[in-house]
Amino acid sequence: MTISINEVESGMGLLIDGQIYIVGEYVHVKPAKGSAFVRIKMKSVKTGNVLERTYRTAEKLDDVPLDERRMQYQYRSGDEFHFMDEESYEQVTMQAKDLEENFIKLLQENMRVIGLCYEHQVLRMSLPNFMVCQVVGTEPGIRGDSSRSGNKPATIDTGALINVPLFINKGDWIKIDTRTGGEYVERVQK
Repeated sequence: MTISINEVESGMGLLIDGQIYIVGEYVHVKPAKGSAFVRIKMKSVKTGNVLERTYRTAEKLDDVPLDERRMQYQYRSGDEFHFMDEESYEQVTMQAKDLEENFIKLLQENMRVIGLCYEHQVLRMSLPNFMVCQVVGTEPGIRGDSSRSGNKPATIDTGALINVPLFINKGDWIKIDTRTGGEYVERVQK
């Protein structure tokens, strides 16, 4: 479906040069002289590359209707990851090469994820913004040790290695931010 530049919104899908992009930022600019234009910053669904383009207001773009589906991670079989669509109970298989490295290292069993779909095909998977996980390995924190400021490495229940504050011990539950690759947010009581 073709849309005008004025109909572009953040988060919508566009087909540009045969690839699907998601609009991140867009700015309408009306200079004192000349005609108005729109500057759009987009991210490729497949490669993750960022593309920035400028369009005149008279130009048309191809809209791609994207669908978000709630899915649950089932299991991994070699390089294949198996998910279940929570609405249709349909099984979806994704190859490791089609998933982001950060997604794979933070994926927990039975975790609910969001699948971005186009025409019944899953293009990309994303984790919730925050997740709670258990620290399964780290050197013990020493009470009163404030001579060293900063963080120490810790292994969480997904097998990922992240940095945590010195007071975090093995067995603690922590909240991490998945958008930054697993950055520590806070300790959680569970």
